[in-house]
Amino acid sequence: MKLRVVAMLFAFALSPSDYALAAPITLITSFPKEITDTYKKAFEKKYPDIKVEVLNKNHNAALAFIKENSPGQRPDIFWASAPDAFEVLAREKLLEKALDAKNTAAPERIGNYPMNDPEGLYFGQALSGYGIMWNTRYLKANKIAPPKEWSDLTKSSYFGHIAVSAPSKSGTTHLTVETILQGEGWDKGWSQLLEIAGNCAQITDRSFNVPDGVNSGQYGIGLVIDFFGLAGKYGGFPVEFVYPSMTAVVPAGIGLIAGAKNSADARKFMAFALSNEGQELLLDPKISRMPIITYDKLQGKVPAGYPNIFEVAKKAKVEFDSNLAQARYHVVTSMFDQMITLRHKELQAATKAIHEAEKKLAGRSTPEEAAILLKQARELAYTPVVDAAMLKKSAFLDLFSKSVAKKTMGEFADKQLSSLEELWNAKAKANYAKALELAQHASSAIK
Repeated sequence: MKLRVVAMLFAFALSPSDYALAAPITLITSFPKEITDTYKKAFEKKYPDIKVEVLNKNHNAALAFIKENSPGQRPDIFWASAPDAFEVLAREKLLEKALDAKNTAAPERIGNYPMNDPEGLYFGQALSGYGIMWNTRYLKANKIAPPKEWSDLTKSSYFGHIAVSAPSKSGTTHLTVETILQGEGWDKGWSQLLEIAGNCAQITDRSFNVPDGVNSGQYGIGLVIDFFGLAGKYGGFPVEFVYPSMTAVVPAGIGLIAGAKNSADARKFMAFALSNEGQELLLDPKISRMPIITYDKLQGKVPAGYPNIFEVAKKAKVEFDSNLAQARYHVVTSMFDQMITLRHKELQAATKAIHEAEKKLAGRSTPEEAAILLKQARELAYTPVVDAAMLKKSAFLDLFSKSVAKKTMGEFADKQLSSLEELWNAKAKANYAKALELAQHASSAIK
């Protein structure tokens, strides 16, 4: 009896905060520790009774993880840069409305792009643009001019000095690739991407490897989301960053997962991240992201020379279509892997031979034979294995979406898709080998 009374008294002595400690909130995100640790520390200081756990996964793995867990076992918050990932979760009814977390001081649109989901299922938490960072010391040492546009990176002077991550491994790189494709058009966009990739020293398997390599001087130039470049610059590294004119500005989102374990406290975290107080954290040099509110609401805390993302959005030439990006997501990532990631050495060799032939041709009366050979080499090396007409065929897109759904459920990939990818890979290999041969013949034909 005495033991029961003591137990009851002990239970009554516990405050609500003691119970909250037993149920932390879980964020599932692809963001680096510099961001998540900063927000975790600030939130736990404001709400000492609520603990935050971070589950770091790229957004493909995050989507699969959310889907495979049953209600009550899912993480609480999805936080990522990819707007198309939020569209997937919303369509599959895996997000819950959290209108009470919204920052009413934020505009409803950034350029022509909606800041938030109209149903209140997710909200823009930071703004992002896509561009080019470079190491100033590296470029000076190698006597290379800083790039301004994506097209600059196709020039021979940048051969061997660029790095980019594979979009199948990085949601932010997928958005960069998709921005170029939407801005230039499918065929021209892929041609430009293949030329840039041919100039690359490395195709990395993590998006963080690109800015880290540029910061350290391992690479001269990187294709990155803006906060990677700006974090390096404001973190003291000898780097600069530029938004090409063919860029897009879209919100990185945050949303409450349906069937979350601790949705009440998760709403508090969302409200904090979206609040003016939470927005100020984005200006930390380690983070260097763009707030969703205008700078006049940040009490003069914006660093000197910090880009005005709202002005960038006004000038941006791409009106990003997240529905289009989502519909062809797996086609784009698969094509990039089969043509570039898995065949980079062959593409690089063909590109080098083309540059050498073009350099030999410059300023000379060009034999017609050499010019024809060089044109054929470029067409073989820089034409995508899938043209724009194929994207209009629903069966083609369905092949990818259904196969990915099978993989998510732990089943084997569709044999038809595997055969198609093998065909793309073999075609890319053959094209690059023939392009190399033709470029070399063109060089030989020039006296």
